[in-house]
Amino acid sequence: MTGSRSQHLAAELRDRITLGDYGPAGALESEAELGRRYEVSRVTVRRALEQLRDEGLLASRKGAGWYVVSFAQPLALGTFQHARSAVAEAGVDLTRTVVEYGYREAPASVALTFGAGEVLRVRSLRRTGTAPLDVVTEWVPLALAAPVSRADAQAPGTWETLRRNGNQITLVRQSIAATAASEQVAALLGVAQGTPVLLVRRTALDAGERPIALSEHHYLGHRFRLEVEFRGWPGAEPPGVAPIPEEN
Repeated sequence: MTGSRSQHLAAELRDRITLGDYGPAGALESEAELGRRYEVSRVTVRRALEQLRDEGLLASRKGAGWYVVSFAQPLALGTFQHARSAVAEAGVDLTRTVVEYGYREAPASVALTFGAGEVLRVRSLRRTGTAPLDVVTEWVPLALAAPVSRADAQAPGTWETLRRNGNQITLVRQSIAATAASEQVAALLGVAQGTPVLLVRRTALDAGERPIALSEHHYLGHRFRLEVEFRGWPGAEPPGVAPIPEEN
């Protein structure tokens, strides 16, 4: 019984953290206050908090209680904002570690954007503090990839390096879908294979709408928040929403 109650409490607190009720680095109520509010024992509260600590959402300091270490990146539909600037606004540091770098034949999904041939592929893990935010996989067509070294891909980043070398990004096309974490993505995010994640796919285009970069971001669901604002009475479907065809 205690186990199920602690899981229920963990889910309640996870939702509050994800929705930003505590803010980044915000302090939670004391264990005693949480116990009174949710009408559970101190043991149940401690188990729920420890579960969220193991998920990378919370940390504790002696004498200071429990506080949020996670950050849910907000994203407004119809706008584009780099994760670095989004987390900086919340006073949270974002770090990137390149874990794979090399040239290979474009997979079918990438060839649809760039055409068949060799591309540069960069995979990185980004963290806010010590907690994983997302796994980013980027592709650049061979004709544009020469200036992007492994060091440049890590800082200032692939897209910024392209911009500094005269490739101006004037349009970004973005799609958001749900998927299951592959073995490699799950290992980097520190979760089990098959864990639900959000897949954000972005294509950068220049003034002539030539694709110059493609990126896929696998976000943990509780680290990412999509914000949508509608003006006027919405129609049957929100703008930008499309069904995913069923596979045969």
